[in-house]
Amino acid sequence: MLGFQKLTARKALIVAHDLLATAVAILASFYLRFEADGLAQRSDWLVYIVPGVVIYAGIVYSFFHLDDAKWRFASLPDLFNIFRSATVLALSLLVLDYILFAPNLYGTFFFGKTTIVLYWFLQMFFLGGPRVAYRYFRYSRTRQQAKASDSVPTLILGRAADAEVLLRAIESGAVKKTWPVGILSPSAADQGQSIRGIRVLGGFDHIEKAVGDLADRGTQVMRVVLTPSAFEPDSKPETILMKARRLGLTTSRLPSLEDGGEALRLAPVAVEDLLLRPSVKIDYHRLEDFIKGQSVVVTGGGGSIGAEICDRIVTFGASRLLVIENSEPALHAVLETLATKQAMAQIEGRLADVRDRERIIRLFTDFKPDLVFHAAALKHVPLLERDWGEGVKTNVFGSVNVADAAHTAGAAGMVMISTDKAIEPVSVLGATKRFAEMYCQALDQQFTRRNDGGKPPMRMISVRFGNVLASNGSVVPKFKAQIEAGGPVTVTHPDMVRYFMTIREACDLVVTASSHALSSEQSDVAVYVLNMGQPVKILDLAERIIRLSGLEPGRDIDITFTGIRPGERLHEILFAREEPTADIGVAGVVAARPVTPSMETMRAWLATLDQGLSREERSVIYGVLRDAVPDFRGEAA
Repeated sequence: MLGFQKLTARKALIVAHDLLATAVAILASFYLRFEADGLAQRSDWLVYIVPGVVIYAGIVYSFFHLDDAKWRFASLPDLFNIFRSATVLALSLLVLDYILFAPNLYGTFFFGKTTIVLYWFLQMFFLGGPRVAYRYFRYSRTRQQAKASDSVPTLILGRAADAEVLLRAIESGAVKKTWPVGILSPSAADQGQSIRGIRVLGGFDHIEKAVGDLADRGTQVMRVVLTPSAFEPDSKPETILMKARRLGLTTSRLPSLEDGGEALRLAPVAVEDLLLRPSVKIDYHRLEDFIKGQSVVVTGGGGSIGAEICDRIVTFGASRLLVIENSEPALHAVLETLATKQAMAQIEGRLADVRDRERIIRLFTDFKPDLVFHAAALKHVPLLERDWGEGVKTNVFGSVNVADAAHTAGAAGMVMISTDKAIEPVSVLGATKRFAEMYCQALDQQFTRRNDGGKPPMRMISVRFGNVLASNGSVVPKFKAQIEAGGPVTVTHPDMVRYFMTIREACDLVVTASSHALSSEQSDVAVYVLNMGQPVKILDLAERIIRLSGLEPGRDIDITFTGIRPGERLHEILFAREEPTADIGVAGVVAARPVTPSMETMRAWLATLDQGLSREERSVIYGVLRDAVPDFRGEAA
């Protein structure tokens, strides 16, 4: 209520100013044209004309929304609206003068063309001048605040358009405690120019010279901000970062406006910013339309992937969210993080293990989700090679429990998080994930064939991830810890390559896949994979992370090779040979039509797996996995 009163008072002041400016513009134009005598001769008519024109002007200003724009953000569109308003008023006076006054009332032209032209100029000046002056006043005050003692002298790296976004954010107060002292741009057209009063000092290669020249003039640069154009491959961002770190400068980034709801604020530079390909562009409007108002369950919601899925679900407007997690600290952490988002969703967290079939079914039945995202899993390859039984319990039977619970609770769809290691697997992780995929696909085919009174069938789909940068257990935290310890950085094999994606990409892919599966007639498509471009050498990634830390590979930090671990291979495969891919019309996503055994066969294998687990017979477990996944090349010994 208080905000509404303030808004009304502000608008009232703007309206009062604009109407007063209109009256003054009319009187001033008459005075300039006719001086005092001519003004006195027309005073009797002006008493009636001025109020009428002012009332009419108020209607015109309201039509062009002059009172809606804040003066502190006055811009060219606002000035154009003033131009249009003044033009409409001037033309109206011209019509009034020629049609009514000259032939009928006054006997001659009351205004005259010269007076109307004067009025047109004065009206635009009286309306636009105060707005521009106020904008400049706020701009000057913000600039002075930016130069305050607690503001950080900052170099901005990026093209003019990107730099201007940051400069406007600083001027508006959205970005605080930042004092821009210069710009470095890769564009030749920007060189020697000024952008909002800040000089372009050179290209990215001139960072040392720019910092030195500013220091000689008494300005000690303390930070560089990299805009999106500074992360383009041709800009060699790792070299920029290495130079900045050697100069002792703090490095920050400005997020792209296409980052899907990320606030316009400075953030630390992360290894995701150095991805060796452009990030996949996601249709966020599609995702918001799909998730808004839905009730959603996320299993494994305390993990790095699960927590990000929860964040995206809440951001996209879900009405209810149930987070299931078997780790109490992880569940508490994700619930605390979600609480800070001040979203409309009703968020609930429950401690539960997906292995506990009865509890999972009860939780799902009570909650009645529309969508289920199954992210709970054991995923560390070497650990599962040793504790193979635990991998089967969680990745196979846990997934079966979640799938059955989702169906029992009447969910419209379920998305299982899988891995590229599931194709031609050489590890327990890959084989168990592929088996879980097959179970979901068998259920999906069973539901699709069933005709349930015209009701859309429940969809059960799988999404295969590559390696997720900076997720729990990924190589990125490991490399960072090794660099902080002084090295060496350990890589298993110089030729090992992996597909990489960011956590944000991975989770947006999950939601995109579910939106397609539940809104498309392509019911034969049940596996979705992000188009991750070309695989990346782990060695190249290690070198980039070393440079991100401001160090030189081989000189400051050594890289050593430790050999391929059990369950690993040099290359990952995204699709099985028998899986025909399909173009689904969604940018950045490829799908496949899986080939899977019948549900009767799957249940028979599950029974044998259960017996093998109860007896701890590894050979039985591996035998079932090889029957189900003939390409599985794991060793039972």
